[in-house]
Amino acid sequence: MAKISKDMIIAEIIQVDQGLIPILIESGMHCLGCPSAQAESLEEAAMVHGIDADKLVSDLNAYLESK
Repeated sequence: MAKISKDMIIAEIIQVDQGLIPILIESGMHCLGCPSAQAESLEEAAMVHGIDADKLVSDLNAYLESK
């Protein structure tokens, strides 16, 4: 099973499972299609958006574990 980490690029995370998209959007990351999403790590994007990266990683991995 795939596991999400803070150093993964946003685009990589979306490729793991598109069901992760709503979690990212609900957390405050509304620009998943922007060019930054192709090069920014989850940790970098979380910092820019004022999101707790550790909690977001936990939420994303909880979703994957529940499948």
